[in-house]
Amino acid sequence: MSTRTAVVTGASSGIGEATARELAKQGYHVYVGARRLDRLRALADEIGGTALELDVTSDESVRAFADAVENANILVNNAGGAKGLATVADADLDDWRWMWETNVLGTLRITKALLPKLIASGDGLIVTITSVAAFHAYDNGSGYTSAKHAQAVLHRTLRGELLGRPVRLTEIAPGAVETEFSLVRFDGDADRASAVYQGIDPLVAQDIAEIVAFVANRPPHVNLDQIIVKPRDQADPGRFARRS
Repeated sequence: MSTRTAVVTGASSGIGEATARELAKQGYHVYVGARRLDRLRALADEIGGTALELDVTSDESVRAFADAVENANILVNNAGGAKGLATVADADLDDWRWMWETNVLGTLRITKALLPKLIASGDGLIVTITSVAAFHAYDNGSGYTSAKHAQAVLHRTLRGELLGRPVRLTEIAPGAVETEFSLVRFDGDADRASAVYQGIDPLVAQDIAEIVAFVANRPPHVNLDQIIVKPRDQADPGRFARRS
């Protein structure tokens, strides 16, 4: 097929939206998936892509989405997020379920559904956006860090299981990126969300999108296994150089 295709989940905002734009610039026909279909349609119209409603926590939604994707060269697993900053002692089980359903089982569902098409492309690529939280534990973050560790292990396991198949796998683990991430984590509390980035120069969605595009355009024999990217002002998940 002459036109290479990419699938981006969580594409209605942030990293997913920026990644869809960047891959479209590189000549890919991009299928964008998320729950906010109005935003997706505006994005698809802008980039000449295809908007498809997607809830990665639903088997039925993922199945319908995958059936509508005719072929796939690239899958960008970007759907995910965090909820709350509770200690283990005060853990909200509903928040944990949401984080595990979205980050872990959501990645599993969509990857499993599209894997045959990625293999059939003859040059497939799976990019999973994890987090520095996939490498570190931090106080009050056990729900998110455990989910990101699990998502990352799922992705890393595929590297061995697909060895010898025409599919590359890249894990991109960002640090602090100023998107809707913290707004979701804090249930829409804008003041609390903005405080996360106060006094630092955080990454922005475009920074990650450009890395995805770079990975996508490596030769088929080149596999960039893991890329950890942080702001200069960040050392670890909870360690920043903040300016007053």
